[in-house]
Amino acid sequence: MSKLQTIYPQAVEHTKMKVFEDIDRYLEMREIPASFEQYLADRGHYVEQIWVNVWLNKSTNDVPKNEKKQFLSEKGFELQGIDRKLLNKLFRDEMRMFQPFNAMEWIEETFAGKEELWVERCQEAKVNFLKLEEQKQLDEQKQLIRSEIEDFAVGILEEQYEVFYLYVRHFVAKQLAADLKNNVKFQSVDPVALEEKLVDQGSFDSTAYTTVASFFEELTGDIHKTLNWGRSLFEYQTYFFVYESLISDYISELIPDKILEQLTDKLKGSFHNIFHEKLSASFVKGSIAQLLYDLEGYIIEDIQDEYVSDLIKLAEIPFNRKIHKEIFEKDLKEREKKQKEEQEELQRKKEAEERMMKDIFGAEYDPSLQRHVRYVLHIGETNTGKTHHALERMKTANSGLYLAPLRLLALEVFDKLNAEGMPCSLKTGEEEKVVAGAQHISCTVEMFHEKEYYEVVVIDEAQMITDKDRGFSWYKAITKANAEEVHIIGSRNSKTMLLELLGNSDIEINEYSRETPLEVEKKEFHIKHIKKGDALICFSRRRVLETASRLQNDGHSASMIYGSMPPETRKKQIEQFNKGKTKVIVATDAIGMGLNLPIRRIVFLENDKFDGTRRRLLTSQEVKQIAGRAGRKGIYDTGKVAFTSDIKKMQNLLLQEDEPVHTFAIAPTNSVFERFQRYYHDLGTFFELWGKFESPKGTKKASLSEEKVLYQLIAGTEIEARLSLMDLYGFLHLPFSKHEPALTRQWEDTLYAIIQGRELPEPIVKEGSLEELELSYKAVGLHLLFLYRLGERTEAIYWERLREEVSDQVQERLKTDIKKFVKKCKSCGKKLPWDHSFPTCDACHAAKYRKYRYDEFEF
Repeated sequence: MSKLQTIYPQAVEHTKMKVFEDIDRYLEMREIPASFEQYLADRGHYVEQIWVNVWLNKSTNDVPKNEKKQFLSEKGFELQGIDRKLLNKLFRDEMRMFQPFNAMEWIEETFAGKEELWVERCQEAKVNFLKLEEQKQLDEQKQLIRSEIEDFAVGILEEQYEVFYLYVRHFVAKQLAADLKNNVKFQSVDPVALEEKLVDQGSFDSTAYTTVASFFEELTGDIHKTLNWGRSLFEYQTYFFVYESLISDYISELIPDKILEQLTDKLKGSFHNIFHEKLSASFVKGSIAQLLYDLEGYIIEDIQDEYVSDLIKLAEIPFNRKIHKEIFEKDLKEREKKQKEEQEELQRKKEAEERMMKDIFGAEYDPSLQRHVRYVLHIGETNTGKTHHALERMKTANSGLYLAPLRLLALEVFDKLNAEGMPCSLKTGEEEKVVAGAQHISCTVEMFHEKEYYEVVVIDEAQMITDKDRGFSWYKAITKANAEEVHIIGSRNSKTMLLELLGNSDIEINEYSRETPLEVEKKEFHIKHIKKGDALICFSRRRVLETASRLQNDGHSASMIYGSMPPETRKKQIEQFNKGKTKVIVATDAIGMGLNLPIRRIVFLENDKFDGTRRRLLTSQEVKQIAGRAGRKGIYDTGKVAFTSDIKKMQNLLLQEDEPVHTFAIAPTNSVFERFQRYYHDLGTFFELWGKFESPKGTKKASLSEEKVLYQLIAGTEIEARLSLMDLYGFLHLPFSKHEPALTRQWEDTLYAIIQGRELPEPIVKEGSLEELELSYKAVGLHLLFLYRLGERTEAIYWERLREEVSDQVQERLKTDIKKFVKKCKSCGKKLPWDHSFPTCDACHAAKYRKYRYDEFEF
């Protein structure tokens, strides 16, 4: 039997019931009884609609989807791809004419010509109406009495709260003492973590708890259901829920009885006169349900503040209001005294911590530029000769120091000065090249040491001072440089901040403008438009390799630059481009940092980049920094810039006036650590204090997130115990790729070797894939960081040679492996267009989308 056949007679009976209800409502409101004919005249239009409403609602809601489809298909409807809403509409339309029940015909058969039956119906309706009116009056009187009881109870509860609390306090005390004595303590877990098995830890130790609230957090061992944002969920039960229920039950019995005892005889008499029964505690309980709920909340809040030790002693004392009141007042006085002492102690500790923080961090991050140093600012856009002019001045000095943002730039300046006959040494964290008789050094900014004197110091890319992780190295170099003359090279938007930082120092400002103008091309770039001297910019290693692969397969020789590429390999790739051995260069935004290349045109293959959290549009400064590499005086007198899409929007970013930056980054210094060690000797506490330290106005703290992650690996181990705080932080701060698990393991193994006096473990060198070679290069680099930090310069020579060999292998592998990096659909393997923005092809994406749409509308 179909559902339609089943529900049809039900709908008919429901319709008849609705008609009878309408007749009763019609008749009961009339002073003079109405005839059946008058009813039909007044209500016939409504009776005719009852069946339609009942039947449409019942058939639509009760008939399943597949039966609706079958019914409509038999009627000739095409239902392929139809959604639920349209299906129901078509079905309802058909149901309007499905075997209609004639309610008017039925009612006429029932009452027409049967006047006695109609009169009887009228009389019953009138009697029922009077009964309802009488009940309504009784309900109103009952509600009035409930309100009077509630008003009376409000005053009682306010006046006698302490009395009721004493009862509950003793009840909870006895329950608490029993639970602590008889129940099992379980190891603490997150209550929602039901996948974790509870571990029995034996009996409770009452001395382990100060307040009742701390005990309420313990687990009972049971599982219960709770509501969270309207959703039911199961979790391990804590004692809070047990005592909440116990207290609720207890006061629900106690309070109504106590209220009933104190109600006036007049109120009790009124109730008896109306309802002919004695007023009960049950009726009182129903009248003050909301008050009981509110009272429960106040009592539970106060109970949680009680000391467990006080309640355990109270459990042994039989209840006596006077005695328990005295005990409570004494306990409360003692508790308030203790809490006051605790607050005072906390305040003393807070003030002591503030004094300590001021002592440790204090004025450390004030510039302190009251020295006889001359500052020369070189401010301007990319590729305007700023660095060249600063280096020319450094060459005339008896001694000089160049500080670079990248190891590759330090290497470039080292090569440049030596090639020009100016002896210069090199010092980065991973290598040292000492040139005999050299009084000039090129190094990375992190290698700066404030105690070393130079006649001239050159600090490149000073706008990096705003970087939250590395910026402090620039801050330290600018403010602590021990020199007669400090040359600071920065972008235009860093000028205001640098002047604020330098204060009233002796400052000379040199501003530079491009001699080779930039010109944005009006047409969107396509790879078939590639020309000699182009630099194609994308923002991932994978995209660089895929693009270079496409170019080489099309017959275009290409150099590559990306962040994880060894600097020596990068240098060779650049040399090939400079000498014309490669036609174009494909690079990430690493190209924007100080690399001087004969680039005719910068082409942005992408307008956005992943910043570690999300994909976002390039900033104006990023577009300018990269685009500024286009044009080279004497080679390309105009720098071209091209985009693959949104040319107008990207051009606006290029032309947009830079917003001046006003904040710079700060990080811990040796002086900070020296002062910290007067108070503590563990880095865990230091990281905690660094988190609390409020960065001075105009500064932002380095996050130290990578250092903290590394610290978690060795916290509490032999490494932390055996190394001094300064040495340990120095090892945490080593510049290597801390997101590579293989390198963090190497770092940890090396530290164990150092403290145990063993030889340092050799880095793992694999000659497999390009990725393995690049990782091997980093592993050797990390090993060199340790060797130089430990003063093992002789051994470092061997590893520098090995690293160079690995770099050569990377260079060779780029030539052979590059063809493997063809952009393919990750689903079907189909070759994708060079500018395809997604990892899957359109066909696979469409198929996935169709499946999603089909699943979404299944019902």
